[in-house]
Amino acid sequence: MKDLKLSTEQKAAYDRDGYLVVKSFLSAEEVGMLYNIATDDDVLKDKAFDFNDQTGKRTKLTLWFTPGDDAYGLLTRSEAMVNAVQDLLGEGQVCHFHSKLMQKEPKVGGAWEWHQDYGYWYKNGFLFPDALISVMLALTEATKQNGCLQVLKGSHKIGRLEHSFAGEQQGADMDFVNVALERFELVHCELEPGDLLFFHPNTLHMSEANLSDKPRWSMISAYNLAYNVPFREKNTSCITPVQTVTNDAVAKSGAKGLSADRDFLSKENEITLNVK
Repeated sequence: MKDLKLSTEQKAAYDRDGYLVVKSFLSAEEVGMLYNIATDDDVLKDKAFDFNDQTGKRTKLTLWFTPGDDAYGLLTRSEAMVNAVQDLLGEGQVCHFHSKLMQKEPKVGGAWEWHQDYGYWYKNGFLFPDALISVMLALTEATKQNGCLQVLKGSHKIGRLEHSFAGEQQGADMDFVNVALERFELVHCELEPGDLLFFHPNTLHMSEANLSDKPRWSMISAYNLAYNVPFREKNTSCITPVQTVTNDAVAKSGAKGLSADRDFLSKENEITLNVK
């Protein structure tokens, strides 16, 4: 694991562009271990649910809140990750809101419509979008062919757009998105396994369906500063400061997968499916 010490230039780029790519955060051995855990873990499979896009294609995800002592929990609690989040969010106690394993299988993995993460999290009752951040870790290659993330560079400065249902997902108001597509540069965030992508909750982003013959797996962790207390979200991980671990904890974890007693999200309890 790379000891992330973000430069002044990197922090300025995040503030300007609404996203930041960090290459080779994890070694090939570390990311290979995490991917193997994911593909072999019966708990992850049992706790997964589908989010259908507008065409009915499905993307599987498994989401949990409190980070534990498994390999994924240790990753999200690592000093490198937490310190980088602190650098980008600024003053406040860093808390882990949730992590999710995104599984876009070949040919069947669905799209994610144009949206902002705060389009979802606004419905959870968070007041301050600048106190939140998403961090994507590529577990496999992410390419144009298998549906890598696309962002509109600088679009976080628009502020929150109205969102409504697009399939089972939350989609941003397309009248605004279409104008934004004319104003902002569209960037395909192609990633290698082990790369990180940080992005702001108001950054407009989407991904196409995976029509390739290769899977696209990633883990996305959301962090929040403790002062940003939501009024609808009942899980307290988002206001519980992270207990950090050393950067070698993942490698020393012995490829330990998630335990069944983690506080997983069930689809019927997803707030954004129930709050208009």
